[in-house]
Amino acid sequence: MLRISKLTDYATVVMSFMARRPVDTYSAARISERLEIGQPTVSKILKLLAHGNLLSAQRGVNGGYSLARAPEKISVAEIIDAIEGIPLGLTECSSVPGICSQEAGCAIRGNWQKISLAIRHALEGVTLADLVLPQVISGPVPMFRVDKRQAAGTHAAAGERR
Repeated sequence: MLRISKLTDYATVVMSFMARRPVDTYSAARISERLEIGQPTVSKILKLLAHGNLLSAQRGVNGGYSLARAPEKISVAEIIDAIEGIPLGLTECSSVPGICSQEAGCAIRGNWQKISLAIRHALEGVTLADLVLPQVISGPVPMFRVDKRQAAGTHAAAGERR
């Protein structure tokens, strides 16, 4: 299963919270209290997002963080990049060349890069403004298929031996 980290998930929640009132300034304490996420975690997220130029920081009594740009100008891909520290990639070699020791002889590297690029384009097409809009899902959404026999732990039924 492909997943983003818990920190990145929290960052999208924090940014969505801030996007609902984009001109306000927010403290880590305020966000932590409202979202019920630990203040140290919120502080870390805010610093990473500011370092990624997605938030502006103001010092002083009325200080805090605010969005650096309008919510419609911030993509989900940018939030992921700011938190993860490297561009999104499904495999090591699909985001940063030279990391994987198997890279030189890998026959499918180009295909993983193609898949990663398609996902990146999709994430670039979803803005922070999109995240705060309510979504209506009609009917079941097939996310993945699970073989019920395997899910129940009966590997032999699926033709596998242990």
